[in-house]
Amino acid sequence: MHFNKMKPQRFFMAAALMVLCLSASAQVRKSVSILGDSYSTFDGFVTPSTNEMWYYEENRNTTDVNDVTQTWWHKFISENGFKLCINNSWSGATISYYGYSGNDYSERSFIRRLNNLGNPDIILIFGGTNDSWAGAPMGQFKYDNLRQDDFFSYRPALAFLLSQMQKRYPNVELYFIINSELSDELTASTKTICDHYGVKYVQLVDIDKKSGHPSIKGMAQIAEQVKAALLE
Repeated sequence: MHFNKMKPQRFFMAAALMVLCLSASAQVRKSVSILGDSYSTFDGFVTPSTNEMWYYEENRNTTDVNDVTQTWWHKFISENGFKLCINNSWSGATISYYGYSGNDYSERSFIRRLNNLGNPDIILIFGGTNDSWAGAPMGQFKYDNLRQDDFFSYRPALAFLLSQMQKRYPNVELYFIINSELSDELTASTKTICDHYGVKYVQLVDIDKKSGHPSIKGMAQIAEQVKAALLE
C-alpha cells in the first residue's frame, strides 16, 4: 500500500522535472559570431571598435542603411532566436593578404582576425568580396605546408583560414557566405575549398545593392537566404 500511495507522487515529480528541463532547453539560445568585411559592419556594433566601418547611423549617399536593425546579421539573429556573440568585421578586409593596388592587407585580413570571435555556437564567415574586387591572385589549391607568402593568394589563404578555424573552434558550426556577382573563378574556388573541409556555404543570388553594398532591401534578402540555407 505504501508503494501505491507514493507512485502518483513520483509520477508528478518526474513530470515536473521534465517540464523544467524542456523549459530550460527552450531558453538556451545559440550564439552567433560574424567574421566579415564591410557588408557586416555597423558603427558601434563591431569588436574591436577600431575596425573600419562602412555602415553608420547618419544618412550617406553610398547607402540607405542607417540603423543596425536593418543589417543582414542583426535581422538574422534577432528574427530567428539567436544571440550575438562577437561581430568582428572590417571594411575592405580580404581573405588573403592581397589588397587593393597590391597593398599588404594582412592586418585586416580574415586570417589575422580568426582567433577573435569569442565562444560562439555558430560562426558565419562572409568574405571574398574584396579579394574579387581587388583582383587577388588565385594561386594553387594548396592545403598543406602553407607559408606566409602563400597567403597573398586567395586559394591557399582560404584553405588556411578554414583549417585553422576548425582547429580553433571544434564543434562549432561554420558557414561561409558567398556574395553574388563575384568572379566565376573565385566563386568556384571558394566552393571547392569549402567542400574540401566540409564547411557548408551559402551562395547568395540577386542581392539588391547600392554602391556595391547591400541596401535595406539587399540586407533583408541576405538574411532570408542565410535563414533558408541554415534553418529550412
